[in-house]
Amino acid sequence: MPVPPTFDLTTLHAAYASGACIPEDVAKESLRRASSTSHPHVWINLLDPDRVLAFARALPVQSPALPLYGLPFAIKDNIDLASIPTTAACPDFAYIPTQSATIVERLIAAGAIPIGKANLDQFATGLTGTRSPYGAPECVFHPEFISGGSSSGSAVAVAAGMVTFSLGTDTAGSGRIPAAFNHIVGHKPTRGLASCRGIFPACRSLDCPSIFALSCHDAQIVLDTIAAFDPADPFSRPAAKDAPAFPAKFRLGILRGAQRQFFGDFPAADLYEQAVHRFIGLGGEPVEFDYAPFATAAALLYAGPWVAERRWAIGDFFDTHPGSIHPVVRQVISNAGKYDAVATFDAQYRLAALRQSIRDTWSGLDMLLLPTAGTIYRRDEVLADPIQLNSNLGWYTNFANLLDLSALAMPAGFRDNGLPFGVTLMAPAFHDHALLSLGARFHQSLGGSAGITPLDITTQPLPPEPSGGVLLAVVGAHLRGQPLNHQLTSRNARFIRAARTAPGYRLFSLANTAPPKPGLVRAPGFNGPGIELEIWHLTDSAFGSFVSEVPAPMVIGTITLDDNSTVKSFLCEPCATEGAEDITHFAGWLAYRRSLQG
Repeated sequence: MPVPPTFDLTTLHAAYASGACIPEDVAKESLRRASSTSHPHVWINLLDPDRVLAFARALPVQSPALPLYGLPFAIKDNIDLASIPTTAACPDFAYIPTQSATIVERLIAAGAIPIGKANLDQFATGLTGTRSPYGAPECVFHPEFISGGSSSGSAVAVAAGMVTFSLGTDTAGSGRIPAAFNHIVGHKPTRGLASCRGIFPACRSLDCPSIFALSCHDAQIVLDTIAAFDPADPFSRPAAKDAPAFPAKFRLGILRGAQRQFFGDFPAADLYEQAVHRFIGLGGEPVEFDYAPFATAAALLYAGPWVAERRWAIGDFFDTHPGSIHPVVRQVISNAGKYDAVATFDAQYRLAALRQSIRDTWSGLDMLLLPTAGTIYRRDEVLADPIQLNSNLGWYTNFANLLDLSALAMPAGFRDNGLPFGVTLMAPAFHDHALLSLGARFHQSLGGSAGITPLDITTQPLPPEPSGGVLLAVVGAHLRGQPLNHQLTSRNARFIRAARTAPGYRLFSLANTAPPKPGLVRAPGFNGPGIELEIWHLTDSAFGSFVSEVPAPMVIGTITLDDNSTVKSFLCEPCATEGAEDITHFAGWLAYRRSLQG
């Protein structure tokens, strides 16, 4: 039976309700995508197909009472799944749990299907995604850049369309940084709201599970499933009375100009400012606040005795297996020896004073709006300077659990080079639902896109194409996940399907275009591979305003697809291809861009 191209909750449940597919079909397709080499190093242990299908077949044919019915998900490999090794990305440390983590048990009981154990920065120590002996997962938009950590594999699995949602953990930002770098939603619940029983700790007093999803709606359904007091977890807390939704006119804490730190990433600075204005449009009253005490709290996490908690978690293994620990992880955790009991109490008192001083900040604000990360780095940059660049990434994240905040990371646009940028809403503990509700409004105002769907994922049969309006084919910078896609989504354009041209077309990489763009040119008599593209639907008025922004040498014409149907499309004036690189043999813009990385 056909499986939808996207695995978000709404799409899959609609497919199940219509009888278009069953959980077994989705489980098989999820495994197929997870086995793809397009996004390497995502998995530490991809489950045996028979085991995955057993979960799917155990579900009733239809059960709308199960909120996560038939949804495939990934589990960060410091979270237990019964009888499957938990490695924490350290093979010599691996153990086989006899019982699943509380949150995993609750998800499976709600109908979700585990697909595998996902890669991570070893012992959940790091924000880069480069500290694993199982390899470094890549940013789904550019293989030269980091995916973010420590929940690297969990985020990429969602962003690449392998699963509906995934579980990560978040001590310093591990549930938020990878979300920003892969254009998905990352929710860090209030600490203690969801159980940590069955999660191998990083800093036990600060840890919490996190959720990666394609939308705030999906994240909220998952949160509602796993949030429950667990007497088996000494750090579990009964949920306080649900905080009310933020008012229609809310007080939005924004960074003072002098305290905005983007590490030289000027496009990120511009995107943060754009996000501020978008929230103002949603009812936000911007209020500048003093970030200094938050930055001071953030510095305590690694330059303070909490690093000793990481040493406690590993126990004697740290001394008995020195060669088994990633060198950078070992360097970080070895700092535990600097802190004695006096230093620990001193840090606790300093943190208490910071919490007290920040109370005044919250009295004038409903929430904070921060960059999730000030910038993103290439993998070779991180390998050359792993400690400092990791510290830079935690500039806006490290304090959240120390100050007992809830946090929601969301996509917030793309730089001109095609790399995503994200922002984070933060509020005091137990404001999780209020954040998710407001975050959903913001995400939808940007078009609601998340992650990246490989162009080779298609549907059979195709969904019915809307009547009226115009179908437009795009081949380059307007593809999903690319830097100009917002010109479609801001006009409420609807993605219809992936497709391919008939053989008689060539594709060129045009020179001196920003962002980089291809040019599609008709080549009568040419027997090429066909060029991969996407078809979008726009209303007549939206199409008119869109066309008015098309710059030379681009034009809108009519092309023939490989099924002999015709559709409006971007084409290029032939004169622009003089001196341009013919990239037709790649059969698509994304394949060509990936090739540039070797």
